Amino acid sequence: MTQEKRPVTVITGASAGIGTALAHEFAGNGHEVVLVARREQPLNALADAIAATGGTRPTVLRMDVARIDAARDLGEALARRGLEPDNVVNNAGFGLFGAADKLDRAAQVAMIDLNVRALTDLSLAFIDSLERRKGGILNVASIAAFMPGPGMAVYYATKAYVLSFSEALHQELKSRGVRVTALCPGPVATEFQARAGISGDVFPSLLMRTAGRVAKEGYTGLKEGRRLVVPGTANKLVTQWGRFAPRGLLLKMVERRQKARES
Repeated sequence: MTQEKRPVTVITGASAGIGTALAHEFAGNGHEVVLVARREQPLNALADAIAATGGTRPTVLRMDVARIDAARDLGEALARRGLEPDNVVNNAGFGLFGAADKLDRAAQVAMIDLNVRALTDLSLAFIDSLERRKGGILNVASIAAFMPGPGMAVYYATKAYVLSFSEALHQELKSRGVRVTALCPGPVATEFQARAGISGDVFPSLLMRTAGRVAKEGYTGLKEGRRLVVPGTANKLVTQWGRFAPRGLLLKMVERRQKARES
């Protein structure tokens, strides 16, 4: 007799920021979680912290999900442990600040590989188990998805892809009982900003949200089967402006804002 596999929530980019907050949120709601990232030490610390609250200690998988065979390797690692996903949370990603022609080209292509290709692969790799478990996919995008971003052109474009892909997948998989939600936060004080080269004090406080609050709203939205979650009223207004403002005006405003960060 084949042993029944245990359902788990797989969270990529779980070593810091929103990913860590999402791990706490899912675990706090009774989900067994699998933590995936390149840095094992913070993953183990996170697993210990979750276990200390009385929950099941998460499985830690040190893995670079940008590798071309990462989805296959992840599936095999889960199978060896008798696990299968009932939720997949694609949080791994990064941004770079600066004009596209001035930034390192290889680094920008690597950003596309992680933010777009890897997210797509992991979203599609486990749909059969998600359907069996009536689970879902939570893809972390950004309010940047709603507008072009001179000064962070490639990053904004990758998040536009994540939003478009996730919304379409939401519609395609709805009849199979698989929920797909795009989580589009505004600025959050995490190490993402430092890696992108963005100062932590450049965003209006009205737009800022804590990682914990973003994670809570993302989790609730996924469980409710919502297609899109934008945490915060001010951020919702920004996305509406991005949808309906004249494109030329929008480009100038974003470019002006990005240049102000340089000064």
